[in-house]
Amino acid sequence: MTTPPPRQVRPALAEAGAVTALVLLLGYALVDPPGPSSWLPPWAAWPVAAAMSLPVAFRRRWPQAMLITAATAAVLATAAGAVAAGAIWIFFIPAALTLYLVATTTPPARSAAFLAGCLSGAAVAVLVFYTQVLPTLPPALERTELPPYWPVEGGTIGVFMSAAWGIGVMVRRQRGLVARLAHHRAEAAVADERRRIARELHDIIGHSMSVIAVKATVANHVADLHPQEVRAAMTVIEQTSQSTLTEIRRVLGLLRSDGDPHDSWAPVPGLADLSDLARQATSAGVDVNLHVPTDAALPSAVALSAYRIVQEALTNVVKHAAPTRCSVTVTLDSGQAVIEVRDSGPRTQREPRPTSLGGHGLIGMRERATMFGGTLTAGPHTDGGFHVVARLPYGPVDAAA
Repeated sequence: MTTPPPRQVRPALAEAGAVTALVLLLGYALVDPPGPSSWLPPWAAWPVAAAMSLPVAFRRRWPQAMLITAATAAVLATAAGAVAAGAIWIFFIPAALTLYLVATTTPPARSAAFLAGCLSGAAVAVLVFYTQVLPTLPPALERTELPPYWPVEGGTIGVFMSAAWGIGVMVRRQRGLVARLAHHRAEAAVADERRRIARELHDIIGHSMSVIAVKATVANHVADLHPQEVRAAMTVIEQTSQSTLTEIRRVLGLLRSDGDPHDSWAPVPGLADLSDLARQATSAGVDVNLHVPTDAALPSAVALSAYRIVQEALTNVVKHAAPTRCSVTVTLDSGQAVIEVRDSGPRTQREPRPTSLGGHGLIGMRERATMFGGTLTAGPHTDGGFHVVARLPYGPVDAAA
C-alpha cells in the first residue's frame, strides 16, 4: 500500500479539521441559540450541522459545485427556520469558506457573480425567516445581548461573504503576479543561456576558422613548390578541426543535458589549455610568448572566461596582424586575474585595427570580463601593435577548477 505524498495529506487533514470545527460550531448554535429556539429537536442539531458543513470537505475538488451546495443549504435552512435565531450568519460560514476558494481559482467576474447570487439568496432567506418563521417560534427563555434583528443578520452575512470573496480575489491576483514573475525570470534565464552558448560557439568557431583559413591559404600558395609545407598545413587544419568539433559537442551537450549542466561542460578549457592556443597561433604565423603561472588556480567559470578572452585576442592577431609576434601574460594578484595580450603589429600593411571596443570580437571579450565585475581595455600601441588587458575578479576556487 502506497502512502500519499505529504502535500496531498496536509490539505485533507486541514479540511477534516475545518469540517469538524464547523460541525461543533453549528451544532452548538442550534442547541443553544442566542435567540428563540429552533423548531428542530435537540438531537437533530448535529445531523443538520454535519450536512451543512460537509461541502467544505470537497471544496478543493469541486469548488463551484460545493459553493452552490453550501449556499443553497444555508438559504433553505434559514428559510425553513432550521437555524439559530440571532446568529444566522454562522450557517453561511461553509458557503463563505467555499466562496473564498472559488475566488482564488476563477476569474473575478465569475466569482463576483457567485457572490451576488449568495448575497441575494441570503437576503431573501433572512427576510423570509423574520417575517414567516420567527413569529411562530417560542420566545427565548433568557434575555440575550444579541436580540434577533434582520438588518444586523443580513448585514453580517453580507460583510462576511464579501470579505471572503475579497480576500480570495487578492490571493488570486498575488498568485498571478508571482507566476508571471517566475515566468519572466525563466525567460530571462533562457535568454542568458542562449547568449552564453552563442558566445561560446562564436569564440570556438571564430578562432578555429581563422587558423584553418590561414593554413589553407598557405597550403594553396605553396602547393607546387613546397609539398612538405602543404602536409604540415593539413596537419594543423586536421588537429584544429578535431579540437573544434570536440568543443562544439561539449556545448551542444549542454543543450541536451537533462541533469546537472556542469556535467556536460566538464572538463572546461582553462589556463592549462592556453599552451594549445599558443601552438595553434604559432602554426598560423604568430610567434606567441606565453607567460602563465604554473600554480594558477581559478574558479572554473573565471578560468573559462580567461581562456576565451585569450582565444579571441589571438584570433584577432591571426586575422589582422599575422605574421607577427605576440605576448600573452596571465598574473594573479589579490583575488584578481589580469590577462594581457599584446602584439607587435603586422609586418606588412593591413586594414586598420579597431581603436575602441566596437569590433573584431572586442564586445564579446568585454562581456566576459564584466560578467564577473571586471574590466577590459583595448587599443593600439605607439609601436603599431595592439594591446588588450582584462581584469577578472574571482572568489574562492570551486572543486571543478
